[in-house]
Amino acid sequence: MNHTDQIALIARAPLFAGLPHADLEHLADSMRPVEFAPGDLLIREGETDNHFFILLDGEAEVIKALDTPDERSLAVRQGVTLFGEMSLFDPQGRHTASVRARTPLKALEMTRQDFDALLHRRPLLAYGMVRQMSLRLEESENATILDLRQKNRQLSQAYEELKAAQEQIVIKEKLEKELAIARDIQKGILPDRLPRLAGFDIGALSVPARAVGGDYYDFIPLKGKRFGLVVGDACDKGIPAALFINLTNALVHVEAGRNPSPEAALRQVNRHLVEMNRSGMFATLLYGIFDSEGRFDYCRAGHPHPLVFDANFQQVETGGGAGMALGILEAITLDARSVTLPPGGMMLVFSDGLSEAQDAGGNEFGTGRLAAILPEFGHLPAGQVCQRVWQAVQAFSAGQPQSDDFTLIVIEREKMTGTQ
Repeated sequence: MNHTDQIALIARAPLFAGLPHADLEHLADSMRPVEFAPGDLLIREGETDNHFFILLDGEAEVIKALDTPDERSLAVRQGVTLFGEMSLFDPQGRHTASVRARTPLKALEMTRQDFDALLHRRPLLAYGMVRQMSLRLEESENATILDLRQKNRQLSQAYEELKAAQEQIVIKEKLEKELAIARDIQKGILPDRLPRLAGFDIGALSVPARAVGGDYYDFIPLKGKRFGLVVGDACDKGIPAALFINLTNALVHVEAGRNPSPEAALRQVNRHLVEMNRSGMFATLLYGIFDSEGRFDYCRAGHPHPLVFDANFQQVETGGGAGMALGILEAITLDARSVTLPPGGMMLVFSDGLSEAQDAGGNEFGTGRLAAILPEFGHLPAGQVCQRVWQAVQAFSAGQPQSDDFTLIVIEREKMTGTQ
């Protein structure tokens, strides 16, 4: 840039626009040309020096509280303008804001001494400085107000989000309390003690997939050396399934006392459910009567059939049709059968959360796998067998989330002795 062009650019600065050519020429001779790359700092807030700049070409940003959490942009300036002149009014020469290059900059650097000499020659220039300072202060004030308004909007939004989050926490805590109550109610439905029958060992385990589940089991005391055994599974999980299966359980208890055969009892339970059911839910169920001779007369409504093994863990056939789930149709097909648990044998009654548990590849645990591993721990007490089967299912699933409720009843019969 030649000397003439530099004088012309200085004259375009509002502060120096009215200066005589001789003063403009003196300024051009006394000022040092400087250049800055994008990101360079021309001025840092709070620092003391004795110079300021006239921007000739490029774009610069005026920043307050640089590199702090309160950093904010006051202005972006381009064309011929001044930076740092506010420090001339501070006794220590401290800058009130930072200036950073946004693009490559060309500027002229002027010292305090040169400016003081200019003021001595042109005292009226001080009025121009005051006007310039007033405009800059107004610009800074407007930017600050806009920034405060933006922060106020952000605070208002954050407050509303906090209120919504607090409401969600309250709702979540309420739901957790309700779930805890539902879980306690469901636990109360499960029998707190297992039947005692001479010559037999009984174990039971139920693990819901959620806080409350749709599986349940129960033992119903009957006259003579007998008891009713019930295992049920509602079509869903969670609280709706728990409510439906609890209703089913209450109906089974009532009809078991009225009907001597499991099939007749389940037909009555189904009739009540069809009349009362408005939710479209249903349940599979197995209800049977077990006596002291090891005879098990049972009826299945869409539920998995029991597995019976002899003393050598050879499976005793108990197959048949599945029957229909309860609560759908009044005209229902059921599967009524009878099996006798042989001396030294074992019977397992379970829900499909055992047989249909899947591994990462989608393969089911299956009853065949259960029959294959049973000899490994079938000699243990019935309660421990339940735990070992559950552990085997978990190991098979290999970390997959439990997708369905798990329920298992194990009944073991003592071996016959030679004196019996």
